[in-house]
Amino acid sequence: MAVMMAANQRAIVGALRLGIQVACNAARSFTEVSSKGHLMTMNNVRSHLREIVGASEMWSHGSSRTQPHGSLPKSQTELPARRMRDSLLEVELPLGRLPELREKYINMHGGVRFGRILEELDTFAILISYQHTKKEGSMRSPLSIVTAMVDKIVVDKQQSLLVTDQDISFRGHVSWVGKTSMEVQMQVMQNGKDKLQATFVVVARDPQNQRSAFLNPLQYDGAEEEKLFTQGQLAKERRVAASKVSLLKMAPTAEEREIVHKIFLNTLDTQSVTFKARVLPENSQWMENTKLKNLMICHPQERNIHNKIFGGFLMRKAFELAWANACVYSGGRVEVVAVDDILFQNPVEIGSLLYLSSEVCYTQDKFLQVRVHSGVMNPQTRIYTTTNIFHFIFGAQLAVPQVVPHTYGESMLYLDGKRHFESSMT
Repeated sequence: MAVMMAANQRAIVGALRLGIQVACNAARSFTEVSSKGHLMTMNNVRSHLREIVGASEMWSHGSSRTQPHGSLPKSQTELPARRMRDSLLEVELPLGRLPELREKYINMHGGVRFGRILEELDTFAILISYQHTKKEGSMRSPLSIVTAMVDKIVVDKQQSLLVTDQDISFRGHVSWVGKTSMEVQMQVMQNGKDKLQATFVVVARDPQNQRSAFLNPLQYDGAEEEKLFTQGQLAKERRVAASKVSLLKMAPTAEEREIVHKIFLNTLDTQSVTFKARVLPENSQWMENTKLKNLMICHPQERNIHNKIFGGFLMRKAFELAWANACVYSGGRVEVVAVDDILFQNPVEIGSLLYLSSEVCYTQDKFLQVRVHSGVMNPQTRIYTTTNIFHFIFGAQLAVPQVVPHTYGESMLYLDGKRHFESSMT
């Protein structure tokens, strides 16, 4: 099973890597380079994004971006088509050149904090998106572009982990465009080797009324780019199909019902002729005992260019909570294997109370699927809103205890975790 999972994961990595390589072959000279010959740094990316939307570097209560110039098109046909190479960018995180940056990114094991990489990927995806929609002769953009979801992040386990004494480069481009949303493919590299592949989906909004806004259509060149575009369209259709059969909308399949009933039977107390007496099987843990929670105040320091809490910050905090949960559950060190289907349902306002709740919802051999639920409460109104659902897969050094659902609701979480696990690993 582990060998099959590794082979399928390498196939996913290869497909994502191909997308980046196609665009790179078409436009090697498009990368932005500083006057000293270095790539644009991640710090430059954040400054550049503020310039694009007219956001201030300083925050004050009620502040917002300056009024954009020009009206938005009424249809997509009014916008010129772009090619994949038009949005191709490469930037660097100069940990090797600038040792003073390492303190922010180093973890307790001496490697690079994965949560920080998630933050950088979110920032980079937005810059690539604005590059795709860039209007010739104008620095400012009339659009608000935000991350809608993280479709997939796959860590290439054939490569060593990221280290803090070498520069890290990020490369990516737009690979598919609908009417108001688009897919961005990115890869993270170090010392010339691919370390992980990521696919983000972003959406465009009218900053005046937050309605959907049209995006420049994508024109592909050649069979390989057509294949990438088709894969993006299929990915969208897959997400729509998965949403229709969500366990929040439809009953489990016959096979899934059989799994739940088998788990139930395995936990019945054979000494008692009743359905109420439950016994935890050997080398197992009840799902209800795997929860770890956190609460944070959303300060302006963590805002994005639209004066909402930065999505990358939310991903980092969710990941770190999930990682801690996986370590506690497995009783040892774990490594992230994949990130799957992070959905950004609602923005997080500055001043909100952010609630993060994690639990181990599925296990198989040495792998753990950890689900993190994110919600916010307005302290004045006390209204609670779900903002994100995160799915992380970790690998432990040894086989982990089997997680066992106790209630019907937990059984649905178990099946949902199983679906996400198999989608990423098989």
